[in-house]
Amino acid sequence: MDKAKVQKSKSKFGKFLDMIEVVGNKLPTPAVLFILFSLLIMIVSHICYKLGVTVTYEGINRETSQIENITVSAVSLLTADGIRYIFLNAVNNFTSFAPLGTVLVAMLGVGVAEETGFISALLRKMVTSTPKRLITYVVVFLGIMSNIASDAGYVVLVPIGAVIFLSFGRHPLAGLAAAFAGVSGGFSANLLVGPTDTLLAGLSTEAAKILNHSYVVNPASNWIFMIVSTFVITFLGAIVTEKVIEPRLGEYKGSASIETTELNDKEKRGLKFSLIGFIGFLVVLGFLIVPENAILRNPETGSLIKNSPFMDSIVFIIMLLFTSVGVFYGIGSSTVKGEKDVINCMSKTMGTMGSYLVLVFFASQFIQYFSYTNLGTILAVKGATALEAINFKGIPLIISFVILTAFINLFMGSASAKWAIMAPVFIPMFMQLGYSPEFTQLAYRIGDSTTNIISPLMNYFAVIVAFAQKYDEESGIGTLISTMLPYSMTFLIGWTILLIIWMLLKLPIGTLSTSIEYVVSLGQSIL
Repeated sequence: MDKAKVQKSKSKFGKFLDMIEVVGNKLPTPAVLFILFSLLIMIVSHICYKLGVTVTYEGINRETSQIENITVSAVSLLTADGIRYIFLNAVNNFTSFAPLGTVLVAMLGVGVAEETGFISALLRKMVTSTPKRLITYVVVFLGIMSNIASDAGYVVLVPIGAVIFLSFGRHPLAGLAAAFAGVSGGFSANLLVGPTDTLLAGLSTEAAKILNHSYVVNPASNWIFMIVSTFVITFLGAIVTEKVIEPRLGEYKGSASIETTELNDKEKRGLKFSLIGFIGFLVVLGFLIVPENAILRNPETGSLIKNSPFMDSIVFIIMLLFTSVGVFYGIGSSTVKGEKDVINCMSKTMGTMGSYLVLVFFASQFIQYFSYTNLGTILAVKGATALEAINFKGIPLIISFVILTAFINLFMGSASAKWAIMAPVFIPMFMQLGYSPEFTQLAYRIGDSTTNIISPLMNYFAVIVAFAQKYDEESGIGTLISTMLPYSMTFLIGWTILLIIWMLLKLPIGTLSTSIEYVVSLGQSIL
């Protein structure tokens, strides 16, 4: 870490963050650290296995969507079966790791846009036409909105956030942090109803049927609250970035840079060509998604959002979009003279991904080991049982539930997996206390979002570490956690306060009377 980069804060909290960063970065490199984490999981899993740690809970089978009594026991990685699992699944753990394909496919397109000069020219155009005061808010807001495109925000918007800040002469890690905070810390907030709303609503419906067989949770049931949350998280994220993160990072002293000069005639011509490519891409995409029986809609339901080829292929679509605008820019600016130039752009980008691939190999083993051993499920069930036994009521109960969810989220990243376990416990319990399933789901989503950005178990955490190392080779897990912790704490406190205000004022949290098809059509018109 460049000593000039980190300005020691006089506040106790600043010193605490400095300590986290120093201690975290004195640990081995991220790849080695994930190896050590994996070894630790092996030992802990074997101890729990020998002790016969088992939990039984009434949960939702995600394959059948039925409420079942599920018994889960700790599985050891140090038994004969466990060791066979390690050897037999090493390759599959790596190749099936969700972020791997997402990152590599998206980077093929982003690489074309970057190497042809499109991204640089576009950002320089932005620098000269966008009020500097609004940039932080725009980056955080776009991060939140990117959730509608599933995981694409992690691999597209987060690195672009760093480049945007760098183009404005600001610290790129602050831009990366602001985008990451929006994409992941504000995961549930959005102006639109998306796949997460539909997925969680289905699980909530099954849990509610334990007490009321006819109860249905609408995917739009948290919509109003999430619209307001989008602006609240945007404001909080921008304030943390400008008042806490940037002063702590100080002036950027690294070697990465981006030109901020005026565009020349070739670059202006390239941007005009890229606009043609963008419009052409949208026209083609429109034919694939707008008609009632469009190819990329769900063949059975006609939905554009739920279980549709469009949403399932969003990363490939984004790759094609960046490739299109990049190629057209290259033709207009004369940086692309043939198909070989395009392939060379992709190859050059893939050539920079070596260290990322090494990191992902070991990170994927660690995350899969944690899942295989059932330690995350056991922790979730034990936590739910403990909160149920406390017998809190009212606001203390809701706060405790949000905090518990946030804590479990550090060890079990999947929103649906956690909710499949927790919903059958807490939805009936809260229903008997007078809280609707929609409200319980809402409280869960706050805790589920706010600690994503500080959990090494979150699928894309290793990806973000790799992005950060582009601007500071010595940055590691300690740097990222210490940078993101202020966001996590602020989002958790601020979002929970917003929820309490909503409770006290008895405001509507969603539009139960609004059909989901109307919401989807609104999303289509905006997209």
